[in-house]
Amino acid sequence: MDNLSKFTNSLGVHIDTNTPITQAIVSALLLAGIYSISKPFLSYVRLLLSLFVLPGESLTKFGPRGSWALITGASDGIGKEFALALASKGYNLILVSRTESKLESLASDIASKHGGKISTKILAMDFARNDDIDYGRLKKLVEGLDISILINNVGLSHSIPVPFVETPQKEMRDIIMINCMATLRVTQLIAPGMISRKRGLILTMASFGGAFPTPLLATYSGSKAFLQQWSTALGSELAPHGVRVNLVQSHLITTAMSKIRKSSALVPNPRQFVKVVLGKIGRSGGAQNIAFTSTPYWSHGIMQWFLINLLGDRNRILVDRNRVMHENIRKRALRKAEREAKKQ
Repeated sequence: MDNLSKFTNSLGVHIDTNTPITQAIVSALLLAGIYSISKPFLSYVRLLLSLFVLPGESLTKFGPRGSWALITGASDGIGKEFALALASKGYNLILVSRTESKLESLASDIASKHGGKISTKILAMDFARNDDIDYGRLKKLVEGLDISILINNVGLSHSIPVPFVETPQKEMRDIIMINCMATLRVTQLIAPGMISRKRGLILTMASFGGAFPTPLLATYSGSKAFLQQWSTALGSELAPHGVRVNLVQSHLITTAMSKIRKSSALVPNPRQFVKVVLGKIGRSGGAQNIAFTSTPYWSHGIMQWFLINLLGDRNRILVDRNRVMHENIRKRALRKAEREAKKQ
């Protein structure tokens, strides 16, 4: 009598373990158990391989050097670093942002650095306005160009953490228009050309604020969560046409939005971050197991993996801890504003 028969007989249940059906069920249950136990380990190994060993896809897969890259929010921070990095790789640039003087300065720097070998076009537009005339100008600017890379980088957060019921309507509207509507409209303008050429890369910047619900940044958090769902759906739509969609998740980076100036292991500067992003295109990172999504910076990927696997991305403990942290940030910001007001 085998062990399974002894066990079932001790329970007063008789099962004939010698039939092929029973043996198949037992084998399936054993395999399921082994998989369930080993899944976290395999996921972590996949994460480490993606972050530290396996390379991403070459940018030339999406378009040759000499084709064009369009970058929104290009004048500062991450957008500026994407522009500099793509220029160094031989791509011509369309730089779109709100401040024309900054765009002109960046275009001049790129022209000087590359001896005129890189062509640049600039367009100053305020995405918060959602102005059809501005989008018409952008459409005319890109007409006839082989745009192989689109970097949806433009974004806006709250000026300071704020309860949703106290959030100014203009701030809510601007966040949705910039983070969501601008990304949709620019992508809808550029993607048809990529589809016709059967190649292209659409890279959209997301945030842990969207991956993990963030109290006191509720509107911003929701807008970035929208980009996650949209990008995953769009990625499946465009994959048969040879167009790669890649949503990039990240924690904090030393930018004007984060208001952090000093870099660290957990907070890279824009140059460090962009270098990793462009080197890991197509790598999921293993952190979140969501299609067409990556968390390429090493410390961010490891952090996300542990938070999801130990707590869960929408766990009450994690959400409440996030709330307390942002309540404290708000208190400090309000005290600072009060001190500055007294000095005036």
